[in-house]
Amino acid sequence: MRFIGNKESIVTEIYEILENEGLIDKGYTFFDAFSGTGSVSDYLKDAFNLKANDLLSWCSTYTRGRIMENKVNFKNLGFDPFEFLNSNENIVEGFFYKNYSPAASERMYFNEKNAGRIDYFRITIEDWYNEKLIDYNEYCYLLACLIESISTVANTAGVYGAFLKKWDPRAVKDIEFIKIDSFNKDVKMEYEFFNSKVEDIIEDVECDVLYLDPPYTQNQYGTQYHLLETLVLYDNPTISPVTGSRKTAPMRSDWSKNYKSHILLDKILAKTKAKYILLSYNNDGFLSKQFIEASLKRYGKKETYQCKEISYKKYSNWKTKKKNEHFEYLYFIEKKDLSDVTYESPLNYTGSKYRLIDEIKKLIPDESDKFFDLFGGGFNVGVNMKHDKVIYNDTNWIIKDLVESFKKYDTYDYLMYIKRIEKKFGLEIANSESYIKARNYYNELPFKKRDPRLLFTIILYGFQQQIRFNSKYEFNNPVGMRWFNDKVLEKMVSFSRVLKDSHYEFYYKDYKELESEIDKYSFVYMDPPYLFTTGAYNDGKRGFNGWDVQQEQELMNFADRINSKGTKFMISYVLEHKGEINDYMKSWIEKNNYKIIELKPIPGRKRKEVVILNYELFSKAPLRSEKQFPERGLQV
Repeated sequence: MRFIGNKESIVTEIYEILENEGLIDKGYTFFDAFSGTGSVSDYLKDAFNLKANDLLSWCSTYTRGRIMENKVNFKNLGFDPFEFLNSNENIVEGFFYKNYSPAASERMYFNEKNAGRIDYFRITIEDWYNEKLIDYNEYCYLLACLIESISTVANTAGVYGAFLKKWDPRAVKDIEFIKIDSFNKDVKMEYEFFNSKVEDIIEDVECDVLYLDPPYTQNQYGTQYHLLETLVLYDNPTISPVTGSRKTAPMRSDWSKNYKSHILLDKILAKTKAKYILLSYNNDGFLSKQFIEASLKRYGKKETYQCKEISYKKYSNWKTKKKNEHFEYLYFIEKKDLSDVTYESPLNYTGSKYRLIDEIKKLIPDESDKFFDLFGGGFNVGVNMKHDKVIYNDTNWIIKDLVESFKKYDTYDYLMYIKRIEKKFGLEIANSESYIKARNYYNELPFKKRDPRLLFTIILYGFQQQIRFNSKYEFNNPVGMRWFNDKVLEKMVSFSRVLKDSHYEFYYKDYKELESEIDKYSFVYMDPPYLFTTGAYNDGKRGFNGWDVQQEQELMNFADRINSKGTKFMISYVLEHKGEINDYMKSWIEKNNYKIIELKPIPGRKRKEVVILNYELFSKAPLRSEKQFPERGLQV
């Protein structure tokens, strides 16, 4: 049968990738999460244990019937069902006869005889199953054959969303009950079928290889194939007066909505138990190649990433036939352990530790219950911690509200808000006039009415997406050459999901006010401003406190106090910059027998980043040797 997005033409390419990766015939379980008509599962059924799923009942049934063809023998029935059904001309004036033919309606999906025959076939199959003359695999197989049979006489343009107003020549031919096409292969011993939204079951499905072939556009398969859903369920539904469609709400997929598909892909990649992920996607779809690549490389091992481009003739209609180039992309990646996945804040925050997070994570012990990120900033460190509770704090209340907004607001609603603001002000790359208009609008609002989502949208179009305020707390970054591209979108979607999935608390306090909540079961991370470097947040000229020698002494005193409680801490710092060494800080470290660990240089940054620890390291990974302070050495 004709099916939008059918992968019949690329199953050999899919097999080739899996074979090259050494995944064929290894006893692995393959999960076909959007099975459709089961082309991929059917082709691979002798190479893997299979699990297949689809939101539509008819797709789930069709896939099972197709895959299980070699398992059916109709032993209990005692005769060939195809010969029997084609040996008579019985007609039942049932649901299809009354609703999908001109017999009792104006709908022309089938002529009267064929519609009556379809009702006869359907009721007979149901009776055989209820009388236990056929098992469930045989039942699904016969329903799949019925779906195939009606496709040969349907008066439609390929899908079942609507009927043709004139009879197609094939629609006036008598229907014949025919066998479904499938690959002549034996299915592996283990198989399981689902009829759910993949996002609802992904965490529970045990599998080794996950194959994703989601919808690409706003075309809702439930609408296009409503008639087949009714054929399989045969539940006498209430139908619409024109097309005869059943209610499509239960069949509607969020993968057919822009941005919701982005949110769902991130969730699937994060939650699946599969070690290997294969994704088919189309160059006309909502998800860009840039977004998919960024997502796969976040959750997968970058060195295993593949993207194969396949050009082939697309399913076309009047909306799409003007497009000449059509590509199917096949992506593959081996997934990381979830503990190795790092998330990145969508905020371009000065002094971000994202590129150091892998080193920082290795130095943090596992036994603490609470993690305090006392100078949270863009939250690149805290968001990557797996503690029972993570506390974010920053004295800059605007930044705190920005970061918290990604947890507070539904991600899809947040994205729709950004789109409305972009449209309202005409925001686009390097458009100074629209940018200044939006920026002025934000600055003129009273503080209590300044929506952090509005600020984030403006930041996206500012110079290098920096966060800058003047002494009146007015945002004053000039227009830039950046915009809300798909790399930023991917950061925002994954960052927002993690914040919503875990327990985070947000504060904007002087960090010392949190001391009473810190105990020996806590871990405290501090990334204070540095005396030797100046950012927009610590120069004391932008409405927020600066950072000076007194502030640094208070930090040292604070660290000493929590150390006396038995609390482990880490301080990110720059002890040497442009040849100058902070001897005061260095002396404090030596006096208290704290440790200095040099971190790897960040490309493009001249400053030398270190971390200061108050605990012994039981190394999770080889540590870098101390080069900056050879007279000190590492205490490990």
